Amino acid sequence: MAVVSRASGPDWWKRAVVYQIYPRSFADSDGDGIGDLRGIISRLDHLARLGVDVIWLSPVYPSPQDDNGYDISDYQGIEPVFGTLSDFDELLAGVHDRGMRLVMDLVVNHTSDEHPWFVESRADPAGPRRDWYWWRGARPGMAPGAPGAEPTNWASFFSGPAWEFDEASGEYYLHLFSRKQPDLNWENPDVRQAVYAMMRWWLDRGVDGFRMDVINMISKQLPLADGPVTHGVLGDGSALFQCGPRIHEFLQEMHEQVFAGRPEHVLTVGEMPGVTVEEAVLFTDPQRREVDMVFQFEHVSLDQGPGGKWDIRPLRLLDLKASLGRWQAGLAERGWNSLYWDNHDQPRAVSRFGDDGRYRTESAKMLATVLHLHRGTPYIYQGEELGMTNVPFAGPEDFRDIESVNYYASAVAGGADPAAVLAALRPLSRDNARTPMHWDDSPAAGFSTGEPWIAVNPNYPQINARAQVDDPDSVFSHYRAVIALRHAEPAVVDGDFTMLLPDDPTVYAFTRSLAGTTLLVVANFSGDPVPAPVPEAAQWAAAEFVLGNYPAPDPAPDPAPPTLLLAPWEARVYRRVG
Repeated sequence: MAVVSRASGPDWWKRAVVYQIYPRSFADSDGDGIGDLRGIISRLDHLARLGVDVIWLSPVYPSPQDDNGYDISDYQGIEPVFGTLSDFDELLAGVHDRGMRLVMDLVVNHTSDEHPWFVESRADPAGPRRDWYWWRGARPGMAPGAPGAEPTNWASFFSGPAWEFDEASGEYYLHLFSRKQPDLNWENPDVRQAVYAMMRWWLDRGVDGFRMDVINMISKQLPLADGPVTHGVLGDGSALFQCGPRIHEFLQEMHEQVFAGRPEHVLTVGEMPGVTVEEAVLFTDPQRREVDMVFQFEHVSLDQGPGGKWDIRPLRLLDLKASLGRWQAGLAERGWNSLYWDNHDQPRAVSRFGDDGRYRTESAKMLATVLHLHRGTPYIYQGEELGMTNVPFAGPEDFRDIESVNYYASAVAGGADPAAVLAALRPLSRDNARTPMHWDDSPAAGFSTGEPWIAVNPNYPQINARAQVDDPDSVFSHYRAVIALRHAEPAVVDGDFTMLLPDDPTVYAFTRSLAGTTLLVVANFSGDPVPAPVPEAAQWAAAEFVLGNYPAPDPAPDPAPPTLLLAPWEARVYRRVG
């Protein structure tokens, strides 16, 4: 079926807005408490009404669910709890019928340890698939399986060593994440060809692109070596496996063998922890044929101290502006930005960057305005368009995410105060984004007729889709207006970006300019009224008011004041032509 999208043409992905669905938590059709494909089908009209162009579907493949589907045991099937391939085909057709596209999650740095490839690799040390994964013997001079005998000192992202000992063969296999997520060896050309064949299979089925999970980790620096010790005896190996020596070669080969020559442009976004602006320019330069854009993590690490993710510090707006501004400038001439506040791995945006209490509605709208008016492709995570908030987790038993569960257990076992560990987990745990979507104020927020796999945020009676979709003053309606502005105003997509007031601690302001049209975006990141002393404030006050999260301001007096006065968490967009 031909796709007729709001964002069309050769660069359609630059004009598009992407909506991420975490299937386990979006909509449950059969009452088992777990979201599924038919639940998504039943809610497609919500997304069409919102106005998004692309749906990014987090993994729905068969999986033991050790890491909620990011541990894949079959790349060409559907996890039964989510449905069937027939359900998927119906979902894909429904997405296309509504003028949207569908992007799959591609997880090929690692598989599940229950994938047939790894089962065969593990069973036969002399077999043809042994080298499909990273197998190594014990550290020289140490007994296999002894403490500290791992081939390198790398720490896993999910706590503990990144190597798991296999008693049957006396060797270790590498897993940068869970021990049930062994890393594929991309040095082996047979691995790459198997991955490319799988990708072509999905594209031939009709999907429109891939979000590539930790794709910059597929190239490891050889020989594998220790990283600097960061805690205890474990080290940080990231410099040896992030953006490794063959990463550009692998991505260019993937483009040539999977994407080149297809009649429609295939959307590709690479999740790349640790990527720099300079590296991102290379990855996203269209002439290099690698990926369209990258997900970078700089701006979502600004509230973390030297102790890492769980060492939480207050976020400074100056740091946020400096980070996002650097990425806007760095990719201005070549390449492209992806824009996001939150996703399935990050806490809720309004709780992290805004005010999820008194000014929840205002700050949620403000965040949407600021993000979507930057240069790049914006991403909305499910529930963000409603202003869903973080969760008041009462105790460790409330968490489901493997990262949070493992961190709590290891930190407490290491002598940390349980209350302090919980205090660190609550604001940044990935489970904040994974609680069920709020559809209405009925039991379980309309997500399921059964007991959800993780508890619903207790504020769902006040924050839900039914209460917002027909309310012109709601967060949902504001997201619709922001998306519509992006679709209608070329300066939002193609205009130059200029940061204003870089040293102002509370006001975020910038302009977007194209062919005689200039937009001013000005926003207050505080709960107090503040002046916004933007250049030419008097002229802007008399310009066309395009969008805001408060009622349109009164006409400026004559003479107009030298600053714009912003209410708490207020955002405004003005337009001047000529």
